[in-house]
Amino acid sequence: MKSNYLKYWRVVRQFAKRKWDLSSADLDIILFLYSEDYFGRDRFDEFESIISWDSKRFKRLLTDGWITVFRPRSGNQKTLYQLSWKASQVVDFIYDKLNHSVPFPPIKRKQHYVTRLKMGERTFRYNDRIYRKMIEEMNAIVKKENLERIKQQQPRPAQE
Repeated sequence: MKSNYLKYWRVVRQFAKRKWDLSSADLDIILFLYSEDYFGRDRFDEFESIISWDSKRFKRLLTDGWITVFRPRSGNQKTLYQLSWKASQVVDFIYDKLNHSVPFPPIKRKQHYVTRLKMGERTFRYNDRIYRKMIEEMNAIVKKENLERIKQQQPRPAQE
């Protein structure tokens, strides 16, 4: 069976970026660090060197709660960091969507004008409307796969 995990990568990435207000580079770093239990600033800088340069990225991710201090510096031991629970939830969300194990949350087609103003937007962006169509398609696929799994798990009637 062919794997097609990355077929909807762009849709999932765009959804995650908008939902958690992350840049593509920030999301890439979080995905890279997800497999690292603990890391130092040098490991962070090692991966950051291959993406767009932002001298304030580490400090911003730390203050925004994406990275937490695991062990503060003491003596000759360097500070160790780890991804926060919030960052782990984002990565788990992405993997769930790419594996088609969990559908996207429902998207309201129309929002009340006051709600949109509180969000700081007058209307949905064009990209949001386009991605919404793909998200609805992905949700249909997840629903279909879940129905197939349920059918396979049901016991067959005994033959007499």
